[in-house]
Amino acid sequence: MLPSILSEEITKGLKSFITTGFETDTPFFAGMFQRFVEQPGNLMKGPYLSVALPFQQGVTTHQDFFSGFKTEFPPYQHQEQAWKRLRSSEDSCSTLIATGTGSGKTECFLCPLLDHCLKEFDRENSKGIKAIVIYPMNALATDQAKRFAGLIHKSTNMRGKLRVGLFIGEGEENPSRLMGPEMVITDKNTLRNNPPDILLTNYKMLDFLLLRPGDQKLWRYNQPDTLRYLVVDELHTFDGAQGTDLACLIRRLKARLNTPEEHLICVGTSATLGSGDEQAALRHYAEQIFQSDFDRHSIIAESRQSIDAFLVGAPINYVLMPGDGMALALDPDQYDNRNTYLLAQYALLFPEEGEAEIDDISWRITLGQQLKQHQLFYNLLRSLTDKPKSLDELSSELKRSLPVSTHASVLLLINSLCALISIARDEHKQPLVNLRMQLWVRELRRMVTSLRRPLDDVGNRQLIALSFADDHKSHQGELYLPLVQCTHCHTTAWLSRMITGDHKIQTDLRSIYQAYFSNDPESIMLLPLENDEKPPDWKGVERHCCAYCGQLQKISDGTSCLGCGESELHRLFEPVMARQTPRGLITDHHCPVCNSQDSMMVFGSRAASLSSVAI
Repeated sequence: MLPSILSEEITKGLKSFITTGFETDTPFFAGMFQRFVEQPGNLMKGPYLSVALPFQQGVTTHQDFFSGFKTEFPPYQHQEQAWKRLRSSEDSCSTLIATGTGSGKTECFLCPLLDHCLKEFDRENSKGIKAIVIYPMNALATDQAKRFAGLIHKSTNMRGKLRVGLFIGEGEENPSRLMGPEMVITDKNTLRNNPPDILLTNYKMLDFLLLRPGDQKLWRYNQPDTLRYLVVDELHTFDGAQGTDLACLIRRLKARLNTPEEHLICVGTSATLGSGDEQAALRHYAEQIFQSDFDRHSIIAESRQSIDAFLVGAPINYVLMPGDGMALALDPDQYDNRNTYLLAQYALLFPEEGEAEIDDISWRITLGQQLKQHQLFYNLLRSLTDKPKSLDELSSELKRSLPVSTHASVLLLINSLCALISIARDEHKQPLVNLRMQLWVRELRRMVTSLRRPLDDVGNRQLIALSFADDHKSHQGELYLPLVQCTHCHTTAWLSRMITGDHKIQTDLRSIYQAYFSNDPESIMLLPLENDEKPPDWKGVERHCCAYCGQLQKISDGTSCLGCGESELHRLFEPVMARQTPRGLITDHHCPVCNSQDSMMVFGSRAASLSSVAI
């Protein structure tokens, strides 16, 4: 997956979804949706690019931090700090791990838990649950269970000795009764009859395990000091009433097992934090949840390499030179597949090097070393030292040092570089850097258009524009109405409400939506008509509507508003949609143009719909 190419595809896909799915043939609104998506910042913002440098390595440069097994890699600095606080000893202390995605947060507590259970096995204290890990979601518990299983299976010293159990509400057709290379024990009867060393569960299931008579066998081997570790993953998600439930559950767990005070080592993982007040608030929150002390050194935060440390020993040896056809070579649409595109970009940035081997990990490691020596990569890192930046902002900063002149070419070049960065690896076969592209998509809710169409410089009325009602809270006096659209023929009309006996349309969105969704007879549709346009073949009446005060009046009442005197009047067709039913007068949502039943829907698209398009 190439983030730079993917973000471009998502952008095009979302724009296409709006224009092909909603663009209307109603002349008054023609081209409105196309204009909306092409206006920067309307539908989405970004892409924003960030490049996070690797985490600082710990002092331990080998994989033998724990005496009983080898870790997969030498620890990062924050992992080493967590291991020193949590490893099995009398000095173990409660810890909060607040590091980012991809930081090896799970290993911060996983390895000390395995280390403790292995030492207890060697001391012949092998029975009873020694550690509990509580997850907010079953999917997360299931995923991390595989990591426990994999690490135990790879270690000849742990395989056959340590047992991990996954006890969640979801049943399996063929539950696992034994530890495997990718699966822990999931058979509930097996876990009850022979309790695991480490129990993975969620807080609701743990509540049941403490209460249900049939589950009490789980705890029969636990002495007061058997349970040593309690981990809550994604601690920050347990807020409000859920946090209160978790706090009560932990107190009941301690009481049920007669756990001595301050014997239980509590661990919470959380999202990345700032400093000062945020850290103090997290410590206070954790103390309330766990009923345990967290000292001022208890929060483990991430620490990343500086640019100078990352690029040490990597002088600038590559510079992008101008060449014919560069803009065409940068365009991903010119290539049939991902690998062909990557090969061309590598040849463009490193023309004197040999042919690339995209799928060869050793070549990707070499690519990482070469990128560190490229002027363009160096400049990109320097530009992204403080915060993520939009590609447009980066383009402005980098343009002066690039052999391309147009803004579009600079964007293509940045995408080209990002594509190579995303496949580059370091000497440990890990991503060279953590490259991330973010698109912020705005939910299309409370969408409106203004009734006014001001004159442009040559005296023509400006085209109608789609916008967000929430952006117009300070525009006092200007009238905005939501839209309804036929799901079959895309006929588009204004939606409003007309109070019985009044002559002005309502513009309060809550009132309009309430009338529409309750089929209130006061709900009305207003179909704008161009000067020479004929109304649809539907029962209704033509009116003029004032763009300034919302006055509805007869066509024969002249070309000025009877209410405020303004001359900007819209010619409208108001179809009759009300009908009598046994429960009273109601308004239908039929299309007056194609006669489709209940097809006039309020225009909008919620986050779930837009996300499904992006995915």
